[in-house]
Amino acid sequence: MPRKTVSKKIENKETENKLITEVFNAEGKVVGDVVLDPRIFGATINEELITQALRTYQANQRQGTADTKTRAEVRGGGRKPWRQKGTGRARQGSIRAPHWRGGGIIFGPQPKDWEAKMPKKARRAALISALSAKQAEKAVVVLDTLEIKEAKTKKIAQILKNLPLKKKILMVLPKRDELILRASRNLPKVKLALPSDLNTYEVTASENLVLPKETLKNMEDFFFKSKKEEDKKE
Repeated sequence: MPRKTVSKKIENKETENKLITEVFNAEGKVVGDVVLDPRIFGATINEELITQALRTYQANQRQGTADTKTRAEVRGGGRKPWRQKGTGRARQGSIRAPHWRGGGIIFGPQPKDWEAKMPKKARRAALISALSAKQAEKAVVVLDTLEIKEAKTKKIAQILKNLPLKKKILMVLPKRDELILRASRNLPKVKLALPSDLNTYEVTASENLVLPKETLKNMEDFFFKSKKEEDKKE
């Protein structure tokens, strides 16, 4: 059985309120501890904000290109099929009326823009809530390093097999790595992202987050250095 990750809050004065979790190597052995930033992984979980972010993301994935033709758009039917009276048949104005075969569609789908917007600060707060929820579920696994010398899928698959992980995995890399990208793309339930690419949907949809130690620093820089720059602009 794979060893479960352990995260805990230390009670002594030096490390009070610090969120500490184990660090694994590529062989799946515990090689130390690391302090997680409580602003990212120990924040108050706002479920309503997470739900709003998920709905916004899914709405923005909709293309809105479904289109049916009304009787005004369908081809043909320019003349009255027969005279109004005297034939014994029901009166008809066009062979492209909705009740005719090949006629127009009533109330069918039309192209629509499903775009939904959410304030940037709210999106960021939702993402931090999602990351904190993953940590609360003990679903965050920290690696000392994540490096491979050749783009072989079996190399990444073996590293992930050594770790206490479930099926759906989101690996957050500190920077773009072509070898890891090529080695991981054949693994159907493994996704890669950079700190700047993270979104609430991908974090929530994953069962485990795999974070190299270097990624933790990059996430702090992304969330809080960029926030300071935005505040200066305002």
